[in-house]
Amino acid sequence: MVGSHVLKLALASDEVSKVIVYGRSSIDFDHKKMEEFLSPVFTQFPVDLLAQMGDVDHILFCVGVYTGAVKRELFREITVDYPVELARKHLEANPKGSFTLLSGQGADRSEKSRMMFAEDKGAAENLLSTMYAGTFYTFRPGYIYPVEKRVEPNFSYKLSRSLYPLLKHLGPKFSITSHQLAEGIFTSVVRTPDQEILENHEILNYIHS
Repeated sequence: MVGSHVLKLALASDEVSKVIVYGRSSIDFDHKKMEEFLSPVFTQFPVDLLAQMGDVDHILFCVGVYTGAVKRELFREITVDYPVELARKHLEANPKGSFTLLSGQGADRSEKSRMMFAEDKGAAENLLSTMYAGTFYTFRPGYIYPVEKRVEPNFSYKLSRSLYPLLKHLGPKFSITSHQLAEGIFTSVVRTPDQEILENHEILNYIHS
């Protein structure tokens, strides 16, 4: 919903010389500026990918999973272990690298929330912030309205989509489109944000500034 558009923006940018895509399933197109690596287990990084990590200036991490879609242990693995393990490999190869995380509204850095999503997003943010020490940025959107039509994953998302006109009317703190969010995440590569944490309204201000 978001990562695919971030990828298209990166490939279209004259300020980006190469894009490395990593995941568990292949995307459906090729591009002269893009190289793709796959692994069925995300944290078992291919040797050829690791060999190029030193040339990676900035990681844009858009992998995520819906609450309730997987068991508790796997949710934390995807939300915390995936980005942190990738970050470790990145910094080993390029200590001056940067990292942008697609997080979420309500991420709790005290890690005491009773909400699994808030606790785990907060944990991931804490670890990455310590690791990158000044070159980590986290985007915390509210409801993300999918610009491209899709099959909604559950009733809550179906309801949110139908209520989007109302959420938009309530102001910039509550919702953002998938394309606006993607633009913000990509922009962090070419124009460094002034702050580490960008909440929903701050993302909108950032892309319009």
